[in-house]
Amino acid sequence: MAKRRPPIDIKAQPGFRGAAYICVILLYIPIIMLMILSLNSGEAVGKFQGVSLRWYATALQNKEFYSAARNTITITVFATIVSTILATLAAIGTTRVKPWRGLGAAFMVINLPLMVPEIITAVATLSFFALLAGALGLNFGIGNLILAHTVFCVPFAYMPIRARLEDMDLTLESAAADLYATPWNAFRRITLPLLVPGIASGGALAFITSFDDFTITQLVAGPGQTTLPLFIWGQTRKPMTPEINAISTILLLVSIVFVASSFAIARRRK
Repeated sequence: MAKRRPPIDIKAQPGFRGAAYICVILLYIPIIMLMILSLNSGEAVGKFQGVSLRWYATALQNKEFYSAARNTITITVFATIVSTILATLAAIGTTRVKPWRGLGAAFMVINLPLMVPEIITAVATLSFFALLAGALGLNFGIGNLILAHTVFCVPFAYMPIRARLEDMDLTLESAAADLYATPWNAFRRITLPLLVPGIASGGALAFITSFDDFTITQLVAGPGQTTLPLFIWGQTRKPMTPEINAISTILLLVSIVFVASSFAIARRRK
């Protein structure tokens, strides 16, 4: 019998550590510099002239910033809730059932938005809503953005939830059935509590994906539907001040806090 080779440890390969350090430096140094420059007391966006919180105060007094933040939170919350529910149902329907014809095709369709270039998805979404408006006279306003965000957030929420379901032991549900639990009771008392970390992880990923989206939002958004990424983009087309660094840092800190909270919940549930 041929002797099985041990798995290759990629971390032990020559040059891996150096390449990893270079990637981390290139990724995080600009972010750190952005946060430092957000504390700049001067007018120049890229020249540090002293420590001050003046640009945070300016940002928090900007009415356009509050309007964009309100739109972003509204869209993101609704899109996250709906996409996470749909992703949970899709994950259960593709893992907790007997294999059925078309299962592979269903998996491909669910994950297709992850593989299609975002600009293609944006143009297709814009064309779809334009067709609805032209043929049926339907325009959902900010609902167009909520629908668009919901659709492209589903696969991002689906992957962690599916991974969690695949790691769960089926014997627990079988034991519940042996104790005369109905399928609904087995799901509510066994599957769902064990699935909470996956749902939290999927919801967090959907939240961040929707919160940070720019390309699709830029094409689909109508008048008065500016989100924070669009607001920041608009600021770059004006004479720039460190206010844009402060706004970007606020968005970054919100993302960090949300992801860290989700990770802590998932770790505690484990």
